[in-house]
Amino acid sequence: MSSSLKPEVRLKRIIKPKKLKAFFHKAEPLLPQGVQLCAYVDSLPIFCSETSVSKSLESILVPVKNPSNENIYIGVSHGKGVVLSNEELDRIRSVLDLTAFSISNYIESESARRLIGEETLSKYRELALLHRSIVELNNSLRLKDVIHALSNECRTSALPAEMGVVYLPEEGGFSVFDSFGDFENGTFNGLVNSPLFEDVIASLRGEIINDVNQDSRCRHSLPGNVRSLLIMPIPSPSVCEGVLVLLSSCVNIFNAAHLKHVATLASVAGISISNAYNFESIRVLMDALLKALAEAIDARDPFTAGHSERVAHLAVSFARQVSHENGPFKNISFSDEQLREIFYSGILHDIGKIGIKEEVLTKKTRLPTSMLDVIGMRLKLFGLHHQKEWEDDYKRIKKINVSLSPDQEDLDFVDLMSSVKFKVNGSTVHMIQPDERKCLLVKRGNLTSEERMEIERHPAESQRILEHIPFQDDLSQLLTIIGQHHERLDGSGYPNGLRDEEILIQSRILAIVDIYDAITQERHYKPATPRSRALEILDIEAREGKLDSALVQLFIDKISAIESGADSINLDRPMSPRFCKIPRSNLN
Repeated sequence: MSSSLKPEVRLKRIIKPKKLKAFFHKAEPLLPQGVQLCAYVDSLPIFCSETSVSKSLESILVPVKNPSNENIYIGVSHGKGVVLSNEELDRIRSVLDLTAFSISNYIESESARRLIGEETLSKYRELALLHRSIVELNNSLRLKDVIHALSNECRTSALPAEMGVVYLPEEGGFSVFDSFGDFENGTFNGLVNSPLFEDVIASLRGEIINDVNQDSRCRHSLPGNVRSLLIMPIPSPSVCEGVLVLLSSCVNIFNAAHLKHVATLASVAGISISNAYNFESIRVLMDALLKALAEAIDARDPFTAGHSERVAHLAVSFARQVSHENGPFKNISFSDEQLREIFYSGILHDIGKIGIKEEVLTKKTRLPTSMLDVIGMRLKLFGLHHQKEWEDDYKRIKKINVSLSPDQEDLDFVDLMSSVKFKVNGSTVHMIQPDERKCLLVKRGNLTSEERMEIERHPAESQRILEHIPFQDDLSQLLTIIGQHHERLDGSGYPNGLRDEEILIQSRILAIVDIYDAITQERHYKPATPRSRALEILDIEAREGKLDSALVQLFIDKISAIESGADSINLDRPMSPRFCKIPRSNLN
């Protein structure tokens, strides 16, 4: 707690006076005349519904829960001449309980929103810094390319080697990463345990063995058809990055010139491999931060947790099916770089939701429970004052509140209830306030037109956030794919109303899997839809001209293979064992 601060400051740190005033404005009509609604810190009235704070004989206080554990209360006070009946006291306590509960919920949601915003901003700044570092390195080397180039140079140059093997360090020691020549897999695995291999690693000096049968350090680790070898460590300034071994079936085949040639190749390769390792380590961290950023957005709503990663995996698996298709997509084949671009388009496609209000993003009913409870209180007050039944009307409003598509009779009922006004202690109370009426009269879904517009700006917001990151050339269409994933072929999509060929095929793929995952997963406002029904919905969208019909048909036909493939996709890029102990066998 911040007891050293002034009570006014302590209150403002928890909730702004403007918001507190709005809660008081809602609660005041429900209170008897002659009482004053106030916010207290400790036992001092700090903010009241009226300008002046009068001395009172009695105050009724209800605590307001808050993350800072400040002693904040909502209470009412009344003057000496005011006598309250038991019924009025009960009503006051009910209103105070409801108001304190509503304020507590608001404080909690605001605290969570600020925390997520701070964490996401921190990750975004760290990510931007990492990308700038990658640009400064000015290196796009890939480990496989470096090693393949080394092997190819040894195979095609003047070196008299018939076979060659490149060993790289793994967690458990060195293993074969690449090779050339005519031999079976595993033939040279035993060489890594030989004294010769250990000597070369320890000394970081290459050797020529022109008759392996005369060298006890390696003759038992090689097949009988190998008579000569040249072994060379691949050094970088600080570590042995690997070992290159060239082999021949002839004796006395290698000489000092060959050793020098290979030493030069190995020194260049060592620097390139070191750069590739460093580059990959940064890229892995960058990728992890991108995923963490996407997960932070998904985590704002527990019902969408994992959505971005599922969409990414489904999109890549679907794109692979398109590449293998011989029908209408026979001329389309996605490269590894394009698949990676599709993957991160899926991971980041909803990043723009960071700018959407929490209450809109996680809205599961037309009105929040707190507002619905207030309507219930009004109905109860109306019933008590006019001796009328109110429970059935409240039940009907609660049913309308959770309905995705209320019928016209229900909408007419809302209109009728909105027209009802009544007096409480001289104040006019609307049974349903105009803003509540607007939410309850939404014909489909639970978002008002303004809230839907806010949701629909997230693709453009995603582009705006990500355009500050200097992505590599192999991710050059990433922003376009993300910006188009809610566009539809008939022009009914958003944000730009694009049509037909204006929409990339990658965006069409992402649109289909995004819809599919959203339909088949549980949400605040609906249960999960079975796969068969989800595919029917996609087919309807395609027949209406919104989605690519050929892609949708392929998706329906191959759905089992696509989902199975999505589970096995691994585009993660493991790092050098200098940074983490992960095998690099699928590093590219």
